[in-house]
Amino acid sequence: MKKIIFPMIVCSLVMSAVAKDKDAKTISPRTPSPKGARVMIILPRNGKTVKGPVRVVFGLKGMGVCPAGLVLPDGKPKENTGHHHLLVDTEKLPAMNLPLVASEKLIHFGGGQTETILNLPTGEHTLQLVFADFAHIAHNPPVVSKKITIKVEAKAKKK
Repeated sequence: MKKIIFPMIVCSLVMSAVAKDKDAKTISPRTPSPKGARVMIILPRNGKTVKGPVRVVFGLKGMGVCPAGLVLPDGKPKENTGHHHLLVDTEKLPAMNLPLVASEKLIHFGGGQTETILNLPTGEHTLQLVFADFAHIAHNPPVVSKKITIKVEAKAKKK
C-alpha cells in the first residue's frame, strides 16, 4: 500500500506545481536579456525582390550566440547568450514565456547558426527573428527583430 500512496502524493504535488505554472502562463523563469540587446535580419533587406533560394543572414548586438541546451559545469547557461528562431509568414509572435515550438513557420537554429538558405515559393513573404535562451524560451525582455517583407521571384533558369 505504501508503494502506491507515496507515488500518488508525489504526483499530486507535481501536478499542483504544474497547474500553478500554467495559471502563471510560464513553464520556467525567463532568462534576462541585457539592456540594448538587438536582433536583426541583415539580408535580405526589407521590401526587396529576390530570386530563390533566399539567403537569410541574422545579426545580433549586445548578446552572444550559443547552441541550445548548452549549460556550464555549474548547470547554468552562459549569461547573455541564446540562439535564433526564424518566423516565416506568421501573423503574430508566439508566446514569449513558453518554449518556441519548431514548425514550418518557426525554424530553430539551435546549433548556433547565424544564417540559412530558404526555399520559399514565389510571392510575398514575411521574416522575423526571435532570440531565445538555452531552453528555447524568449529572453526577458524579448529580443525580437522587426518583421520584414520580401518578394520572391522564380529561380533563375540555367542556360
